[in-house]
Amino acid sequence: MILDGQDLAPAVAAGRSEELRNLIAYHNRRYHQLDDPEISDAAYDLLFTELRHLETRYPELLDPDSPTQRVGAPPLEKFQSFPHPSPMLSLANAFTEKEIRDFDERIQRFLGRSSGLFPGGAETIAYVIEPKLDGVAVNLLYEHGALVTGATRGDGTTGEDVTLNIRTVAAIPLSLLGNGGLPIPKRLEIRGEIVIATAAFRVLNERRLEAGEQLFANPRNAAAGSLRQLDSRITAKRPLDFFAYAIGMAADMVMKTHWEVLAALKAWGFKVHPFARRVDQIEDCVQGYGELYAAREDLSYEIDGMVIKVNDLDLQDELGAVSRSPRWALACKFPAYQETTVIEAIDVQVGRTGALTPVAIMTPVQIGGVTVSRASLHNQDEIDRKDIRIGDTVVVQRAGDVIPEVVKVVTSLRKGTELPYAIPQTCPVCGSAVIRIEGEAAHRCIGIACPAQIKEHIVHFASRGGMDIEGLGEKMVYQLVDAGLIKDPADLYFLRAEQLLPLERTGEKSAGNLLRAIAGTRSPFLEKLIFAFGIRHVGESMAKILARKYAALEDIMAATVDELTTIRDVGPEAAKSIVRFFQEPSNLQVLAKLKTAGVAPINRLFSASTEASGALSGKTFVLTGTLERMTRQEARQLIESRGGKTSESVTKKTDYVIAGTSAGSKLDKAKTLGISILDEETFFLLMEST
Repeated sequence: MILDGQDLAPAVAAGRSEELRNLIAYHNRRYHQLDDPEISDAAYDLLFTELRHLETRYPELLDPDSPTQRVGAPPLEKFQSFPHPSPMLSLANAFTEKEIRDFDERIQRFLGRSSGLFPGGAETIAYVIEPKLDGVAVNLLYEHGALVTGATRGDGTTGEDVTLNIRTVAAIPLSLLGNGGLPIPKRLEIRGEIVIATAAFRVLNERRLEAGEQLFANPRNAAAGSLRQLDSRITAKRPLDFFAYAIGMAADMVMKTHWEVLAALKAWGFKVHPFARRVDQIEDCVQGYGELYAAREDLSYEIDGMVIKVNDLDLQDELGAVSRSPRWALACKFPAYQETTVIEAIDVQVGRTGALTPVAIMTPVQIGGVTVSRASLHNQDEIDRKDIRIGDTVVVQRAGDVIPEVVKVVTSLRKGTELPYAIPQTCPVCGSAVIRIEGEAAHRCIGIACPAQIKEHIVHFASRGGMDIEGLGEKMVYQLVDAGLIKDPADLYFLRAEQLLPLERTGEKSAGNLLRAIAGTRSPFLEKLIFAFGIRHVGESMAKILARKYAALEDIMAATVDELTTIRDVGPEAAKSIVRFFQEPSNLQVLAKLKTAGVAPINRLFSASTEASGALSGKTFVLTGTLERMTRQEARQLIESRGGKTSESVTKKTDYVIAGTSAGSKLDKAKTLGISILDEETFFLLMEST
C-alpha cells in the first residue's frame, strides 16, 4: 500500500491506480454479483483507501468511472426527461395456474401451432422463468461498454434521467467486462430492477425511526425514494442493489435466446437472480410458480410474483406486442398477505431527533407465518387520512412482506365506542412541549434534555460546528449517557476524572484530555453555542446572523417572533422555533445549569452598527467548487469578517458566486440569473481591497 507522504513517479502512480481499479472491480464482482467474496471487508477498504489516496495526490489520474466516484454529486435542480431508445413495455398479469396455461395456449394459437405449424418440429415452447422483483425498473444505456445514462421507466417511452444516482449503486458496472470473449455491442440498453434487500431495509428503517424520520412503507418505496433524490449523495448512502433481466436496443447483438442474454449479462458484470431458470414447457412454469411462492419468505429480496418469457428471441419478435404489453411474456402475481385485527391502543415512540411516532397496539394476528401485534401509524396526518380510531377493526398487511402496515379501517364493524386519537401536546418521555412546524408531518418534542433524544443532542452539542469538544465523539457520549453520568449537555461540565476511569478504553491520560477539552469550551463564541443547542431551523449560518444582531444570549432569549422576522434571512418558522426553544422550562433549566458551570459565551460578531459596518455589508456570497489557497470555511470567515454573508444556494438575492475548480450546478444557475461570478484570484483581490 502507498503510504501517506510517499511520492511516486507519475508512470508508477498511473500503473498502480489502474491496477487498483481493476482489483476493486474484480472484488466488487465477487461480492455483488457472485456473492462469493475472496477478501475481507477490511482488506477491500485498504485497496479503496489506497486508490483514493493516489487520486487525491495525483488529480490527473482521477477517472470518472473510478469506484471512488460512487459517492454522489452536488444536487440537481430537477431531473431531465430521457426518451428510451426502445420502449420499456409493461407485462400482462396472471393470478392463477389456469391463466398461466392459457398464456401458453394463446402463444401456440398465434404462432399457428394448433394447425401443426411447429418450427423445427418442436411441440412445446421453451420458456425462461425469473422472480418478479418488487423494486424500481430502470434502463441503462452503455456506449462502447461505458455507462452514459441511467433512467427510470417513466411511461415506458420517456423516463427521468437519474444517471448521477445510478452511478452510486455498486452493483451497476460503470464499464462492462469482456469476460469469455463475448463481444459488447457498441450501443446497448440494459433493463433491470433497483431493489433493497429485506435485511438492509430493516436496518434503514430502524435508523430512520431512531432519527425521528418517517419510515418507508416497504423496500420498493425506499428504493424508489432513494433513486429519485435530487442530491445523489443521499442516494449513495442508501443500500441500493441491482439485478439485470433483459436487453433493450443492442447494436450487432449475436444472442439467439433469452437464456443466452442472461448469460451475457452475467459475463458483462451484472447480477442475475439465481432463481432464473430455463424450462422446456408450460407445466414446468406452473411448477416453478409454486416453488417460488413457497420460497418467497426465505428470499433475500422482496418479490411479488414470477415472470415467464419465451426463450427464443426470434419467436419473441414474431409474437410482438399487443397494446403496451409483449405477447411473449407474462407476470404471474402472488396474493398479498392481509388479515383483520383490532387496534387495542395507540402508543407513541420518541425518536432521537424528538419526532413522535404513533404506533398501533393490536390484537396479535398471524400474517404469512409471522405474529403481528404492532404497526407504525407514521404521523397524525396518516391517522386522520385513514380515520383510524382506538377500538377499530382494521385490515393489516406485512408491507413488502416485512413491515406491518394498517391498510384501512373496516368501518362496517364499528360499534360506536371507538375513540379518535390525537398525538399528545406534551412529550410522554420528558413532559416538554410537543410542537408541529407548519409544512412538516412530524410532531416533535423540543426538550434539550429529553432522555429519548439526549444522546443525539449531546453529540450535536459537542460537534465541530458546535462546542467542538475534542475526544467527545458518539461512542464516548453513548457511554456517558448509558452510565448515567450525564443527562443533559450541562452535565458535561460537572464530570470528574474518577467517574470517567471505569469507562471502556479510558485511562488517566484520556480522561484528563477529555476534561481539559470540555473545560476549554467554557468561553465559546456565541454563534457556536447557539448552533450547539440544536434549535430546529437554526444552522451555523442562522446562528451567526443571530450573533451579529444580538449582543448577548439573554437578548436572543428575550426576542419575540415579530422582532426576529424583521432580521434578513430569518423566516417565520425559524423565528417561532427560536422563541419556542427559549420558552420551554426544561431548556431554561439546562441554560441555567450551563451558567452555573461557568459557560459564558463571547460575541465576536456583534457590533452596534453591524448593519452599516464592513465593506461587504449587505452582500451575499455563494461558494462553489474547490479553492486552492484556503478551505471554503476559511473563505466564509473572510467574507463574514468584512460584513458579508454566505449562503448555500444561489437565488436572485445572491450578489456574487465564487467559483473554484470543478464548480457545479450553482455556477450554471448563477450564469442563468446574471449574477456576478468571481474566480479565486478575483475573490482574493476583493478581500485584500476591503
